[in-house]
Amino acid sequence: MRICIPTEGRGGLDDYVCEHFGRAASFTIYDTETGEVEVIPNTSEHFGGFGKPPEIIAKTGADVVICGNMGPRAILMLQQLGIKVYSGASGRVRDVIRLFREGKIAEASLETACKEHRHPIDFWR
Repeated sequence: MRICIPTEGRGGLDDYVCEHFGRAASFTIYDTETGEVEVIPNTSEHFGGFGKPPEIIAKTGADVVICGNMGPRAILMLQQLGIKVYSGASGRVRDVIRLFREGKIAEASLETACKEHRHPIDFWR
């Protein structure tokens, strides 16, 4: 399984989960089978680049995204791309992965989405 965690800085297991999904500086990808870590910079339109963060994540082959908070548009888009979303995570990436494996991080839904990001769902279409 490939787990993606939006990270505050340069990414990696010692970086911290970014509280705002779309504004993450990077995405840390952790492969649970091989233990490999890959860091992808967030080159989305949030940073003057192209594409939406979920599209960038989908290209990495991620199966799961674990984040602090995420708006309903991003949750919906990731789900439509076949990626499961978990929210409520904070702290270092390595600790979040451990908590996820222990079943201590809840799956996100439109009902649990960040209240500050309740824009029309068709915004990202």
